[in-house]
Amino acid sequence: MDGRKARGEKKRRAIVEATLRVIERDGVSGVTHRSVAREAGVPTTAPTYYFASLDDLLIATLLWVAEELCDDMLDIIARGTPRQIARELSRAVDENRARTLAEYELYLLAGRRPELKAAARRWLDLAVEVVRPADPVAFRVFLAAIDGLLIQGLIADVAPNEDELEPIVSFLIRGRDDSTPRTSEQ
Repeated sequence: MDGRKARGEKKRRAIVEATLRVIERDGVSGVTHRSVAREAGVPTTAPTYYFASLDDLLIATLLWVAEELCDDMLDIIARGTPRQIARELSRAVDENRARTLAEYELYLLAGRRPELKAAARRWLDLAVEVVRPADPVAFRVFLAAIDGLLIQGLIADVAPNEDELEPIVSFLIRGRDDSTPRTSEQ
């Protein structure tokens, strides 16, 4: 990749990351080309150069979040112990609350904007691709329950801690483990 193209990709990524920070701070309604440019520290015209519309920018952000989610959390959710999963869920709704809330706000926006639906479903597709469960339906049920725990944690007056979440995850993990093929490492 030549230097100009690499700089362009770096700027594009900075704009996408800035979009997520704007959503963390102000919600999706705070996303404008101008607010994202200011957050990214780029010229006001840069977001419109890389993304023709706000929906294009939101789609790129959703896809990036899906990839990041798979990199950061999926391995723990797919293969971790109940304690490890409970710890990550607790962090997601407490110290990383703004990020989790932003991700779900983007995810739910897809329910109102059909052009965002494919991007919102991407993380589920990636999860199934990465884990390759023996029973994809049971694994999706497990992931849906994790989504439910995260949403409940986001609306709780006090975020649940890992001690509170561990027995719930222990119960849920049975379905995950029944649907995930064993490897020689397990």
